[in-house]
Amino acid sequence: MNKIRNFCIIAHIDHGKSTLADRLLEYTNTVSEKDLQTQVLDNMDLERERGITIKSHAIQMYYKSGEETYTLNLIDTPGHVDFSYEVSRSIAACEGALLIVDATQGIQAQTISNLYMAIEHDLEIIPVMNKMDMDSAMPEEVEDQIVDLLGCKREEIIRASGRTGLGIEEILQAIINRIPAPVGDPDAPLQCLIFDSVFNSFRGIIAYFKITNGTINKGDLVKFVATGKEYDADEIGILQIDMVPTQTLSAGNVGYIISGIKSSKEVKVGDTITHVKRPCGKAISGFEEVKPMVFAGVYPVDAEDFEDLRASIEKLQLNDASLTFEPESSVALGFGFRCGFLGMLHMEIVQERLDREFDMNVITTVPNVSYNVYTKKGELIEVHNPSGLPDIMLIDRIEEPYIRASIITRTEHIGQIMTLCLEKRGELIKQDYISGNRMELIFDLPLGEIVFDFYDRLKSVSKGYASFDYHPHDYRPSKLIKLDILLNGESVDALSSLTHFDNAVSLGRRMCERLKELIPRHQFDIPIQAAIGAKIIARETIKAVRKDVTAKCYGGDISRKRKLLEKQKKGKKRMKQIGSVEVPQKAFLAVLKLD
Repeated sequence: MNKIRNFCIIAHIDHGKSTLADRLLEYTNTVSEKDLQTQVLDNMDLERERGITIKSHAIQMYYKSGEETYTLNLIDTPGHVDFSYEVSRSIAACEGALLIVDATQGIQAQTISNLYMAIEHDLEIIPVMNKMDMDSAMPEEVEDQIVDLLGCKREEIIRASGRTGLGIEEILQAIINRIPAPVGDPDAPLQCLIFDSVFNSFRGIIAYFKITNGTINKGDLVKFVATGKEYDADEIGILQIDMVPTQTLSAGNVGYIISGIKSSKEVKVGDTITHVKRPCGKAISGFEEVKPMVFAGVYPVDAEDFEDLRASIEKLQLNDASLTFEPESSVALGFGFRCGFLGMLHMEIVQERLDREFDMNVITTVPNVSYNVYTKKGELIEVHNPSGLPDIMLIDRIEEPYIRASIITRTEHIGQIMTLCLEKRGELIKQDYISGNRMELIFDLPLGEIVFDFYDRLKSVSKGYASFDYHPHDYRPSKLIKLDILLNGESVDALSSLTHFDNAVSLGRRMCERLKELIPRHQFDIPIQAAIGAKIIARETIKAVRKDVTAKCYGGDISRKRKLLEKQKKGKKRMKQIGSVEVPQKAFLAVLKLD
């Protein structure tokens, strides 16, 4: 065990985690020359296209230092705030962390939040200043920021470059010298923490685990504590570029287990694996539950695909434990699922993965957050969906979730950022200077206001220099109302939303205008109305597609033309009573991007 080191790489978005991981793999000869490509651990097409890490990836390396050969278990983590649950799980399986800071950008919001997460788990932090080969690097200034944040000595900060390979030898030496070896007893009863799982259509579910105590051998009868199910360990092994089977794994190691599990309900991330004959006293604790931030309905385009969609979401949930779902039904869209996501990017990625990996074509409703509704009888109802709101006469008050947001930016952008936050009903809590021209602003913001486009707008007003991080804070009473969209007099529940009273009229008007552009013309007039209760606050009309019925009348009496037009009018009226309005998927999506 003295020769094992478990560590992860944490940083803000785009500070060079995956590139640095490439250099470590190259330096330790874990990846052969022919397999080497940029971001070698990002094995999903979607990650490569977007240039972001979505999943954390575990891999084992061997490094010779002096006479000794060390086993290094590395986990590369995502940087975006929407995938912070992946980071928390990776941190739970490690003893140390490389904190990467971009020498051209300095410390940003996600750097701080991931660092605090690592400190809570008592991880040894090794600060690394990346991108030192760039002309715009500011090493002294960024070093000052790291010293202020960590309270470490200047000589402890390693200067490196993921592109050129500068400082990689130093990083590997620091991992061996500074990060403690895992503690555990190979002879104690078996205790393994499951930190990830994937679905393989040939071999069933593969669980990735870290052994805290004990030893596991191929063919052992093991038990998953949370579900109480028992399995044979058909194959165990270590994670390299491919999975490498082994006969035995002992305490401190990271590996995988294949035991022919078919049902996704039987594997829970954060569960403990132990032996059936000699079980451990208690399960491993300290694994946090995921808290979804944004809720949206996901429905199959074709109602017959409901069961296929359920199977697809269950398989996706194995690979993305932060996705939560429960069945629900909608008048307009039939049967589907109410899914909880960690943010808008997470929602977009899940939709894209359902399409690519499972070939599922889905409709997503307008996302919203969960509200606490107190009735006049004193009951508390949690509402995730505007259609679940009780009658307005029965409601005493509605409370909406607030978040505590930390925004780090350059001083020249503060005015515009404050304007944006106040426009979103934010409340400034405090502002601090971090260093020369960088400030941290702490705001309390309603989660419902930042769900849609806040992050994009923050990036544009700050020219990309503001970084944003948040955590749930509390619930506060708010003047919220339900905004309904009526098409041809019928309410479309997939387009209705809960919004603040002050924003309702402008939002209703914009939604009507946008839908008028996107819904194709039908054979009859379609009124699009925005309503609060029984009161209509905005209206647009899509004109009917008309055939020129008077084309055959050359001259003659006007009454002949009028007779034909009256006949057509009656037909249109009859059609309007029985006609249904087709709403294209892009209309649902466009409503999300109103601003």
